[in-house]
Amino acid sequence: MNNLDSYKILMPAKLYFRLPILLLACIWLPCVVYAQNGTITGKVIRADGKAPLAKVSVFLSNATVGATTDEDGNFTLRNIRPGQYDLVATSVGYEDFTQQILVGATPITLNIELKQRVMQLQDVIVTNNVNWKANYAMFLTEFFGTSAYARQCKISNPHDLVLIYSKTKRTLTALSYDFINIENKALGYRIKFLLKDFKSDKLNNIISWQGRVLYEELPGTDAQKKLWEQRRQDIYYGSAMQFFRSLVDGNFDKNGFVMRILARRPNPERPPDAVIQRKLDKFDGVNRDSVQYWYNKYQLQKYFDNLYRDPIRVDQVVKETDRKGIYVMGFPECLYVTYTKKHETQDFKDIYRPLDWENFETSVVTLNTPYILFDNNGSVVTSPSPLFEGSWSKNKIAELLPVDFVPSASYTPPYIKGAKP
Repeated sequence: MNNLDSYKILMPAKLYFRLPILLLACIWLPCVVYAQNGTITGKVIRADGKAPLAKVSVFLSNATVGATTDEDGNFTLRNIRPGQYDLVATSVGYEDFTQQILVGATPITLNIELKQRVMQLQDVIVTNNVNWKANYAMFLTEFFGTSAYARQCKISNPHDLVLIYSKTKRTLTALSYDFINIENKALGYRIKFLLKDFKSDKLNNIISWQGRVLYEELPGTDAQKKLWEQRRQDIYYGSAMQFFRSLVDGNFDKNGFVMRILARRPNPERPPDAVIQRKLDKFDGVNRDSVQYWYNKYQLQKYFDNLYRDPIRVDQVVKETDRKGIYVMGFPECLYVTYTKKHETQDFKDIYRPLDWENFETSVVTLNTPYILFDNNGSVVTSPSPLFEGSWSKNKIAELLPVDFVPSASYTPPYIKGAKP
């Protein structure tokens, strides 16, 4: 099938909603652009006695702007790229404070009250050291990935992590009550990461996390900074961040993105991954023939795919909302996104690719809700976030960029030569 006539992409002409505060990967991005950078000043006090609180971390989540309160509880955040952010104030022993802030040219003043945190019984989790080491090794692989950049990332306070592995469910969960401190020497960032929830579901091959993140520039030589900037640019071009920005900045086609609709139907001959894995575990070392049978089931394709080859336009799937800088996106089935300026270097078994097409980077987007909201700096601001498969699934924490990253106008990406499929 080569057209979308059978589909009706339904989205409301006007949307009235209250945006939730979200803590998901690749969110908390500014969404309204002004001509002048902004400033936020304020004071942090205790909610019970109104006494000022010193050494409280106050920052814009997932950006490069942050400060620590002085002895009188005062803080100042300067040179903020205009837009919408989640401002976070956090201190050990207190409940986190989060407020959505729209930054423009007019300075903002805040008075923040922190409530003391009451420890619950379920907050105390005890695991033995042997289990922790094994879980930590697994966590590093899932959290940072296995790329060359991942090998240059290090956590300086790993024991501030709580790690739990469920053998029966094959899930690894993690959280931290205080910041974990990360040095990413591949991209030149020092990252303070307050990890609220991390889950690696090995049965379904899905990794998700929620947290609050502050990026800081690492000191380095001129040569190091030049290398870091080049790597950041290379990650940005073709990324999900660039894709969502391109949907609203008028450069979608110029930037090399192509959208199509992918209809998927589960393969009835292939059981779910969880069932296959349980069978493999059951027969491992017991019945070789049964292991081979279930391994063959695993090798079957998950879906029968029907790709609509006609590209779709941005205005078919994206509309403005009544909130400036916020857009709504909806589409049937799955969105098949091709980036025609890079070749794919990794084989993704479940990503359909026509045999007569060039091997461009390809990602598949599946919505978990009827539509998603995003802002004009490339951030999805609805929960749950969409599922990314293919090229966009490769980037773990080691390859994430802060939301206020801006590509250099003088940088020329190492684009390949080739026509769009």
